[in-house]
Amino acid sequence: MIDFGFDKLALIGAVALIVIGPEKLPRVARTMGHLLGKAQRYVADVKAEVNRSIELDELKKMKTEFEQAARDVQSGVQKEVDSARSAFETDWSAAANFDAGAGGGSEVPPGLGSSGESLAPPPQYCHPKKKWRLKRGATPQWYKQRNGVRTHAQSGAARVARHRPRPLGRA
Repeated sequence: MIDFGFDKLALIGAVALIVIGPEKLPRVARTMGHLLGKAQRYVADVKAEVNRSIELDELKKMKTEFEQAARDVQSGVQKEVDSARSAFETDWSAAANFDAGAGGGSEVPPGLGSSGESLAPPPQYCHPKKKWRLKRGATPQWYKQRNGVRTHAQSGAARVARHRPRPLGRA
């Protein structure tokens, strides 16, 4: 870029004062300032557009890399599922063949004990039966009662009925 020092700017100002004159110099300076500002904004817009296009290219590249990685993971998982399925099918067919020839053979399939009896059945799901309603938190009841913290849930209609003024005839 052009290097303007103070001495060069003073020389340009003096020449402009002589050539343009003192009456028109402020208007010309103002116009030059506006044109310089427009030029700077234009350059900034061009820079921003170039940066956006570069970022867009980088994002497209990252997108393709991510899609490729997802495809690799999917193919790896599919291979594992296929191998597990084939292993299961071979074990299943071995067990089915053992059941078909149960009377004569002494082979024991891998899931059974040495005497042919099945091992312990898989555990069933048991709900933990936690009493979470009893755990009200660390705040003591006397503090809740003193400060008016609600301890019971009420519907909106019940709350309105509770705070509605009672007629004078009823006690």
